[in-house]
Amino acid sequence: MSELRPVRLLVRGTGEQGDGAAAFMAVSSLLQDLPATLAALLDIRWCEQLEIEDLLDVPPSVGCVIVDTLVGMPLGSMATIPLCDLPDHAGVIDTRPTPSCLMPIGQLMAIAEILRDEPLDGALVGIGGGPTGLADARDTQVRRALPAFQVAIEAALRAAASRSSTGGP
Repeated sequence: MSELRPVRLLVRGTGEQGDGAAAFMAVSSLLQDLPATLAALLDIRWCEQLEIEDLLDVPPSVGCVIVDTLVGMPLGSMATIPLCDLPDHAGVIDTRPTPSCLMPIGQLMAIAEILRDEPLDGALVGIGGGPTGLADARDTQVRRALPAFQVAIEAALRAAASRSSTGGP
């Protein structure tokens, strides 16, 4: 068994926003049930919006998992996308927009790849927020999907923690 590495967990949204509550609520609840060995590896950052600095600040030897709602996906559906693939999905998939964060996540990742010494290793785990990206955790479809969303988040955290610092399995 390989040695585990730290993981930066970037959770977009706050519990006070209906539009970001799904990611916030899923992670908040998941943290209570994570095995101690995995929880100890996490450096959790709660981000009202995802900024380029959040991505540049992740050390090269640290895995990264981003949790957010996704625009254009049916409410409550889920996707896990490797971070290295996000620039290729720039026009297809995006996270929930905010007035001060108008750059699609694919473009944000492409810029981060150029500015970083090494590419980010990890995944985006998203829950569908419908046409607007507003995955309100009070919505019945989203609420029913939260347990599966938590399973997807935990799987991404485990995968990111178990990869070697060179990015391979």
